[in-house]
Order: sequence, then C-alpha cells, then structure tokens
Amino acid sequence: MLASALQGVRVIDLSRILAGPWCTQNLADLGADVLKVERPGQGDDTRGWGPPFVKSGAGEEVAAYFLSCNRGKQSVTADFADAADRDWLLRQVRDADVLVENYKVGTLAKYGLDYASLAAINPGLIYLSVTGFGQSGPFAHKPGYDYIFQGMGGLMSYTGIADGEPGAGPLRTGVAVVDLMTGMYATSAVLAALVQRARTGRGQHLDIALLDVAVAMNANQASNYLVSGESPARIGNTHPNLAPYEVFACADGHVILAIGNDAQFVAFCRLMGADWHLQPDFATNAGRLTHLKRLRPLLREKLAAWRVEALGRALDEHGISWGDVNDMEQVFAHPQVRHRQMLQTVDHPQLGALRLVRNPMVPAGRDAPATPPPVLGPAARPRTHQPVNQET
Repeated sequence: MLASALQGVRVIDLSRILAGPWCTQNLADLGADVLKVERPGQGDDTRGWGPPFVKSGAGEEVAAYFLSCNRGKQSVTADFADAADRDWLLRQVRDADVLVENYKVGTLAKYGLDYASLAAINPGLIYLSVTGFGQSGPFAHKPGYDYIFQGMGGLMSYTGIADGEPGAGPLRTGVAVVDLMTGMYATSAVLAALVQRARTGRGQHLDIALLDVAVAMNANQASNYLVSGESPARIGNTHPNLAPYEVFACADGHVILAIGNDAQFVAFCRLMGADWHLQPDFATNAGRLTHLKRLRPLLREKLAAWRVEALGRALDEHGISWGDVNDMEQVFAHPQVRHRQMLQTVDHPQLGALRLVRNPMVPAGRDAPATPPPVLGPAARPRTHQPVNQET
C-alpha cells in the first residue's frame, strides 16, 4: 500500500505557508514520519490565515488554511537563535532522511542549518530548499508569494476575459496553483533523491523555485509561443488549441462542453440537429478555431434552449465529454466524489472531528487511515527565557 511506502523515512519540516507543507504532507500521506518545527508562540503563518477557524475546547484557533496542508505531521516549537534549541535540532538532523525548508536564501546559514553544514553531520541527508527564485541568480535574494509568480511566470497574461470585453484584464486562479505545483514537483524530487540515495548512499541539495515551476507549468501555452513566436492572449473560458471547448449557458445553469476531436463534433452536431460539421470552415478543429467567432453564437443559441440535466444525459448518450460547474457543496455531494471517498473525517484530540480531503495518490480505506494536522506543538526543550523570533 502506498500509505506505508515511506514507512521509516524521517522528515524534518522547517517550511511554512503552502508549497513546502504541501510537499511534506504528501510525504506524510505516503507513510513518512514528519516532524514540523514551528516558531514558538506563533507557529506556521497559515495558522492565522482565517477565518474560517476551527476552535479547540481550550480555545486555541486553527485556520482552515493550515488544516489543508499539514495533515499527518507532528509539531514542535524551536527558536533557531537559541543555542540549546539549535543543538536539539542538529541532533534530529543526524538521524533524518529529508529536511524541507523555505527560508530566504542565506537565512539558515546564519544558524548553521544550511545544506553544507548539515551534510557534514549527515552525508545522506536530502535537503530540499523551496524558494521564490532559487538559490542562485540576480533575484535569488528576493522573497515572493504564489500570486507574484502567477504574474511573473506568464499564467495571468493568458488567464481572464479577453481584451475588449467587459471585465477584461489579468486574472489569477482561485487557488495557489504555483505553490501547489511546486509542492508536487518537490515531492517528486524528494522521492527520486531517495531512490538515488539507495544506490549511492549520498544525499543532495534540491533547489526548487516557484518561478521555475511557474514557467514550466505554462505547458502547451509556452510551447505555442515557442513555436509561433506569438504570446498567447487572454481568451476567457475558451481553449487555445481546441474548439468548441468552453463554458456555455443553458436555460437553468452552465455546462462545460469539451469537444476533443472531429468525430465528437460530428456527434454533437447531430445531437443539436445542425449541419455545422458539413461546412468546410467548421469541419476540422483548426477550422473551428480559426472561425470560432462565427461558430460560438450558433452554439450559444442552440445550447441556451436546453436544461442542464437533459443536455447532460443527451451528451452522455452520444459519448461527448461535458461537465457541470459545481460549487464546493455540490463537489462533495457528487456521487463519484463520494464513491471515491475524497472527503475523509478524522478525529482530532483537541479539535474534534475534522473533515479533510483525501490525497488522491493514496487509496481510500481502512489500510490508509488519515491522521489529522497538529495543533501547535510543545517546545522542543523546556524554556527558561523568552524565545527570539528567527528571521523568515
């Protein structure tokens, strides 16, 4: 079972916010023992990123944001500026397999917690640094959040309503996709490094940058530009390479119509009682893209007369891909989502029953029980002084 694939792997998580914690949550879901080291008194910034909050019986509040990306970890607090806390952390590193951090470049070197220092005491350590711009280059010293990289990496240049239409302008996605993709790239890099270490016995420093990820995740949009020399423009809900492939209004809601090939378009035209597929301008995907401004009003007129449920049944019968536009309540009520057990309820000793989302890498069931995110943990060692906040 994948839920125990990393059993015995020890991870020290010094990361905060989303990209690093998303990676370490994946590792925890795969069976790793993840120790989240947080700032005394405050913890991970996202503990306060609310409302909404979940409140414990003792009155401690934990933001829903934090709960989304810290499942399955243990929490302790430590102050890197305190010599005794630092020595405690170094003792943990000696037996660790992986360390994940997302501090600004050079910050952890001040405390002897950089890769070179830790590799000297644990040559097998896989040390993952997640930063905005990477460990080198003219921007390496700059901080940054996901939103910045959605813009800098190009995503917002082609996301949003087309220029010249009401509401046009750059638009970010509704979730921090660069952080999440960075967390997934980081997870893959850590897993590959563990496999490589099994062959070589050596660890390594992994350098994962949000800007790099933002550039890479442009995917076909980047390739379109590199082939054509033309930067993709904002085109709303349409697709740069397929047509019709967008949201359409029906009599009682909206559907996403996703025509992936010419045969599907023929089937769709027959369902609509139209002969568009017989017209040379619309017979091929390339033609439909070229003449989409003429085709779209025809589609809108036909689809506006349908109710969503009836249209969905008809599209299914004709083998045509389509989808609803669901809100979160509808998502978790969807029969397929329920069948796949994407919603999991776990018991937290302080916060009570928590509803969390299953990691899609790990099959649902009794063999893969989910464990809850932690409340802010105890101090790594007894304190006799007020801790110093380390630089972030």
